[in-house]
Amino acid sequence: MGELPVFCGKEKELKEAIQKQEKITLDTTGIDFEQIKSAASIALHMHQPLIPAGGTDLRSARIISNLQFMLEHLGEGDNHNAPVFQWCYQRMGKFIPELLSQNKQPRVMLDYSGCLLYGFEQMRSRDILDALNTLANDTACRKATEFLGTAWGHTVAPSTPIQDFRLHVEAWQQHFGSLFGFEALSRVRGFSPPEMALPNHPDVAYAFVRTLLDCGYKWVLVQEHTVERPDGHPLSFKHIPHRLVCVNANGEVASIIAIIKTQGSDTKLVGQMQPWYEAKGLNRIQFCGKALPPLVTQIADGENGGVMMNEFPSKYFEVIRESSYSPTPVVNVSEYLAYLEQLGLKQEDYPPIQPIHQHYLFQKFEPGDGTRKLSETIVKIKEENPRFSMEGGSWTNNISWVKGYGDLLGPMERLSSLFYEKVLQKGISSNEEKYRQALFYLLVSETSCFRYWGTGLWTEYGKEICRRGIEFIEKIFRKNSSFIKTLRGYFKRFSLLCRPCLYHSSR
Repeated sequence: MGELPVFCGKEKELKEAIQKQEKITLDTTGIDFEQIKSAASIALHMHQPLIPAGGTDLRSARIISNLQFMLEHLGEGDNHNAPVFQWCYQRMGKFIPELLSQNKQPRVMLDYSGCLLYGFEQMRSRDILDALNTLANDTACRKATEFLGTAWGHTVAPSTPIQDFRLHVEAWQQHFGSLFGFEALSRVRGFSPPEMALPNHPDVAYAFVRTLLDCGYKWVLVQEHTVERPDGHPLSFKHIPHRLVCVNANGEVASIIAIIKTQGSDTKLVGQMQPWYEAKGLNRIQFCGKALPPLVTQIADGENGGVMMNEFPSKYFEVIRESSYSPTPVVNVSEYLAYLEQLGLKQEDYPPIQPIHQHYLFQKFEPGDGTRKLSETIVKIKEENPRFSMEGGSWTNNISWVKGYGDLLGPMERLSSLFYEKVLQKGISSNEEKYRQALFYLLVSETSCFRYWGTGLWTEYGKEICRRGIEFIEKIFRKNSSFIKTLRGYFKRFSLLCRPCLYHSSR
């Protein structure tokens, strides 16, 4: 299979990076937040899945990046876009230094999946990795660039086992740290959920937020249509931070700052820098006795679609040149939050929100009544209202990450269960190669792409990765288990033989 990513075994370095996280000093940002009237923020999301396509036979093909497959099959479908995609993945590493050299104030947030980063390693794409390293570590560039954490395998949180999602989050952190340094990781404060998928099942939503907090994240990006106010109504004003509050069946509460991504998923919004034009029409608002500059935030695929590939660069340069030192600058979220904190605002001051449909659920279920009562209530509500769903929300309302994927979800659940039973529960060290190999299969199998395009080749990719993972765990860990049992038998017989000798010698 080749060299695996360094995405586990660095738990000590990860813990130290989280503890080292420092506050942003506003005087180093170069933005006079006191003088601005509004601001805009954009994030570019980058992802390519890993697929068993390095060969003609699905059951034996190497697992490679879809980007590599596209480059090797340029004549098929839209694969001719692959070289442009490559440029898109590295171009911010060129744009930011160029604008800085012109004494401008560029800003961008970047979200790269672990699958994609590993693909760059596989393909020996040093030009891309070097560009990202510049953005992450160059003193000037890192003030203009904010990397966002995400789930390593680009898995959707609502339908991913809780313990697996935490593995994804930690794997991304360790992989990012291994590539660009754990000091760079200590500057990663925001989290970008794959597919903007937010769990709304109370236990899963609570675990989602708890995971982010435990992993050191300070804020999370959420799609406006995936959340509601505690009274069930939509958000009234979306351009200020909110407080995502999640309570589980036992009444435990976890909350984190939420930045609202407005509107649906349309690359044109970012490609044409729409958030900045919208922000230009806004002024400071009164909130908690403070005059706050509203922040308009958007995220879009950074490489996908004609607008992002062709129109975004010139528009980005145009807007950055016009917005620099203006009353409406482009900023990154963490520096904006640092300014609000300096004003004296705390997380508990922000308006509370919760995942969609929870108001309706909590009218019939009281948090604290336990998981059994919660499950019974959900079943009853679904019987009464077939449109009610606990599948969570994402950037689109017309795609389910569960319905129609039973033949894939079954093997995924089997692989997840095996990993938990044979690896996690057995306390296998994350430094062992067999742990890394098993984790690789698990995380890659849960990639959202296998549940996006409907049944067909992509679901077959997912099922094949699950097959390999299940086969690997059953073979390797059963062998080790049998070996340990044999050793225990030898030791037991040895101790019985030696016991009389030890007894006599002690006399």
